Amino acid sequence: MAVEKEGEKYKCGICGNEVTVTVVGGGTLVCCGKPMTLQG
Repeated sequence: MAVEKEGEKYKCGICGNEVTVTVVGGGTLVCCGKPMTLQG
């Protein structure tokens, strides 16, 4: 899933790492070789 706006939160379904977007640069966030999941 591509990053769309600041403040979005993503989580890795494998290791549990969490990321909050501070600067939108496009692209997809990946951790443990898999795309991270946008948290509601």
